[in-house]
Amino acid sequence: MPTAIATISLKGGVGKTTLTAGVAEFLAGEFGQRVLLVDLDAQTNLTTMMIGQDRWLQCNKRGHTLATLFADALDDTRRFDLDTTLQRDVSPVESVRGVDLLPASLDFIELQEELSARRVAADDHAALIDVLRRAVAAIADNYDFILIDCPPNVGPFSLNGLSLADAYVIPTIPDVLSTYAIGHVQRQVADFGREIGREITELGVVVTKFRAAATLHQDTVLRLRRDPSIQNVLPAYLHEANVIGAAAEYRPYVNLRAKYGHHGHFEQFRGVTQALMIEAAAKVSSTA
Repeated sequence: MPTAIATISLKGGVGKTTLTAGVAEFLAGEFGQRVLLVDLDAQTNLTTMMIGQDRWLQCNKRGHTLATLFADALDDTRRFDLDTTLQRDVSPVESVRGVDLLPASLDFIELQEELSARRVAADDHAALIDVLRRAVAAIADNYDFILIDCPPNVGPFSLNGLSLADAYVIPTIPDVLSTYAIGHVQRQVADFGREIGREITELGVVVTKFRAAATLHQDTVLRLRRDPSIQNVLPAYLHEANVIGAAAEYRPYVNLRAKYGHHGHFEQFRGVTQALMIEAAAKVSSTA
């Protein structure tokens, strides 16, 4: 059985998608894991990072995105085809194999409004938050990890991601505004877990865009580590750097060091990935 992990934050700009993409590439490229990426964010950044805009445009034009799956749930149609929607070996890093993707669509924007309205009106709320999990069940066992990039809200797409997830991780910049959102995420995930009758395990907080020379960042990390409401602050941080921003651009790379290897960033992503694997093995297996 795979371990499904949702990346979720209510604050935009914290490196959520870059974290998800990087962890997927390191899981596959460094640790030999098979990974399914699920993009639930209408910004489609994860999708275009992994397959580029041209390929995404073709997928979107042909209805080969998750938008078709959710439109089917609203219209009671059967247009979604999992096999043709699944994009295989999507990383632009030549040495990385075993990362597949279920793409997002800009159509999520309209669909979110319709799904939210239908969920309020429907008697069977569970049917609309379980759409993704039921669709992915057919291929889930082909993977070691499923990584779910949720939008920066707890709307119907995030709830579908959490319904699939065994666990979740919260990326945050170590500043006041970003860390303030952590408690809100924890409470909403816990409430949803009670609604569906199972715990969604918190793996911890991943510190992103860290500036070692900034006293505010150092003090904030220390405060987070002392906060009893936070399960864990992962020991590896992602530092703020141009190379990490550049990694979000779709272009070919020979290997992971070519993409992330400047000024220790390869080691940072590898460390975060390894820490998440350790946390997942300890926490998800113990609650399964």
